[in-house]
Order: sequence, then structure tokens, then C-alpha cells
Amino acid sequence: MNELQRRVDELISEFGGYWPPFEMLVAIVEEIGELSDVLLRLEGSKGLASPEELKEELGDVMFALACLANHYGIDLFEALSASIDKYKSRDGHRWKGGTT
Repeated sequence: MNELQRRVDELISEFGGYWPPFEMLVAIVEEIGELSDVLLRLEGSKGLASPEELKEELGDVMFALACLANHYGIDLFEALSASIDKYKSRDGHRWKGGTT
């Protein structure tokens, strides 16, 4: 992820810099809305979306998250690793044996 965050940072620098944090949060929310729309169309009865559209929207969400993380100097690889460890220790029992 560090390499991806670096690439995001280079691109944003070319564009003139990061937006203020709350504007980046709005961008994340907007991208999540677009992701939701694609997933609804992909899984719904209309079937009007493709897995490629889902891939694109997931990428857009990750890009927006990388922007916010870069603004605050947060390494997304480390953040995700910590979350994986947290879920593994806190919620691992939920998937073993099918009980919640």
C-alpha cells in the first residue's frame, strides 16, 4: 500500500494539493454512494452493473481513503494490518462453527 499511497500523493501534488479533510470525507461518502449503487444494480433483479464497474468503484473508494490517510500521514498498510489483527482476535469466534 505504501507504493499506492505514494502514487496517489504524486497525482494529487500535480493537481495542486489535497482538499481540506472534511471535503475529502465528503468525497469518500460520495464514492461509497456510487459503490452502493453499483452493488445494488449488480445484485438486484435488474442486473445492470458488471463486476468491472464494482472494481472501478472500489478503486475510487480506496483512492479517496488514500487521500485522507496521506493528509494525516497514516500508512494504510499498517492501519489495515492492525484492523485485521483486531478482527481476528475480537471476532474470530463468530465465524467458527457458524455461531454469532
